[in-house]
Amino acid sequence: MILIVGGAGYIGAHINKILNKNGYETLVFDNLSYGHEEFVKWGAFENGDLGNIEDIRRIFRNYPITAVLHFAAFTYVGESVEDPQKYYRNNVCNTLNLLQVMLEFGIKRIVFSSTCATYGNPVEIPITENHIQNPINPYGRGKLMVENILSDYSEAYNLKYVSLRYFNAAGADPDTEIGEEHNPETHLIPLVLDAASGKRKNINIFGTDYSTEDGTCIRDYIHVTDLADAHLKALKYLENGGSSDYFNLGNGSGFSVKEVIEEAKKITGKEIVAVETERRAGDPPILVGSSEKIRSVLNWEPKYSDLSVIIETAWKWHEKNND
Repeated sequence: MILIVGGAGYIGAHINKILNKNGYETLVFDNLSYGHEEFVKWGAFENGDLGNIEDIRRIFRNYPITAVLHFAAFTYVGESVEDPQKYYRNNVCNTLNLLQVMLEFGIKRIVFSSTCATYGNPVEIPITENHIQNPINPYGRGKLMVENILSDYSEAYNLKYVSLRYFNAAGADPDTEIGEEHNPETHLIPLVLDAASGKRKNINIFGTDYSTEDGTCIRDYIHVTDLADAHLKALKYLENGGSSDYFNLGNGSGFSVKEVIEEAKKITGKEIVAVETERRAGDPPILVGSSEKIRSVLNWEPKYSDLSVIIETAWKWHEKNND
């Protein structure tokens, strides 16, 4: 049985679906602070908190867990700057609780949800896994701390891990069974679709004077189903005796803010009011990751890399969810 920690969230729910489709038994462990119990449509569910180590021990005592996929983290960069204690306690200290119990029960395989925020401001594009890791906010620093902890545990305790450094997860389950639902919402594509559906008056473009073709920021968007497939391959890699490793998880190409808005207009058939405003502090012009390593080592190949497909699946979920 595979334990999916934080499996009631956006990404964890999609991983839960793909694991069950591929014959795995799963257990979702989530405190529902940001997750949605209605997203847990496959496998078993246990409400619990990584901050309570007895909650974790109860899970490992009661279920035949063989590996862990760890998604439970706070992910708002701005909030991490305003309240770093909240982020270090939840994202780092609580992960130590999880790892402690894994060792107590002899579980030695974990796939960790990391982030491209561990790199900080890029000094080369595309960003490879060998790029210097110099995060510029507590969220990224906490994720890098966990990567370093996993490396140390791998050396000391023979714990085998894969860290997946996400770029911009986007889109929704093509069957519209689950999708993206955050409160507050900060991701560009759902915000653009909110503007298309009238849930918000407009979409803000933060900065139009970047050194890019249309002056707006460029980001690497990866469809959440492709991201889920990468986790499945990472799990199988560990099950087959793979050594601890880390991989970027992106498409290797980027789209600008204006390109996203224009594509959303075509797909939705709606007018989307865009308001140009000042840059946000800390937004680099381009964030695009190389995906060569994960393609080569894990034989991963994205199936939904077109921006139109990413936005179309997100819009279908958006319409269904609004209804």
